[in-house]
Amino acid sequence: MKLKVYRYHEGMESPRYDTFEFEPYSGMTVLNALFQFQEQFDDSLAFRYSCRGAVCGTCAMLINKIPRLACRTQIKPLINGELKIFLSNYPAIEETVSWNPEDEVLVEPLPHLPVIKDLIVDMNTFFRDYLFVEPVFKPSDPTPEKERLMEPAAVKELELYTNCILCAACFGACPINGENPKYLGPAALAKLYRFHIDPRETKRKSRLKQANISNGWWACEFHGNCRLVCPKNVSPNTAIAKARAELTKIRKQDDK
Repeated sequence: MKLKVYRYHEGMESPRYDTFEFEPYSGMTVLNALFQFQEQFDDSLAFRYSCRGAVCGTCAMLINKIPRLACRTQIKPLINGELKIFLSNYPAIEETVSWNPEDEVLVEPLPHLPVIKDLIVDMNTFFRDYLFVEPVFKPSDPTPEKERLMEPAAVKELELYTNCILCAACFGACPINGENPKYLGPAALAKLYRFHIDPRETKRKSRLKQANISNGWWACEFHGNCRLVCPKNVSPNTAIAKARAELTKIRKQDDK
């Protein structure tokens, strides 16, 4: 088995790929393989990781041309084709390097973000868009003595979006983010919609209108890649579609 890894650092004329041979064991993940690469081949390989349990989102990268979490992606199912996902095409997942998916694992940095070194990308753009939507709770009433009660149906709907771990896999899989760096992106818009539908929030309509701009709700083309790659099954395209429907309804009412 081979691990083919993207390598780059400041001062290089162009990136290169290093290949490392290893023997996968049962349950071995791509993150485990990267550790082996460091220990047995080149300890200068740079990548991010933290929890190793698919909770922090730190180790998102392009694995066999699909944005995934390295700590969650196991080698054997990946090679056997059990983890196949068919995405809408965009430049970042096109064949730019020769590799054999039957016996090689190709690991590259997450698309649409500047590479700092090897598999480490600069996340500033992603978090700039995230902060634009003001992802903080703004209660509609003073702090209660106990808790703010919610109907079970409202909790269930919120959970569709609160599970986001900010790994940016959806950002890396979005063709629009690749074409338009000003697009707020799936994660930020899903988070904004989460606060819009929270019944405990104040001025909920203003939340919706916050992304009522050309690079907000209306820039999405519904490729659906964001939903397919999300490790927590968040569906940003569903949130975007509902937001657009509500805004259209509001506009029609205002026109009357």
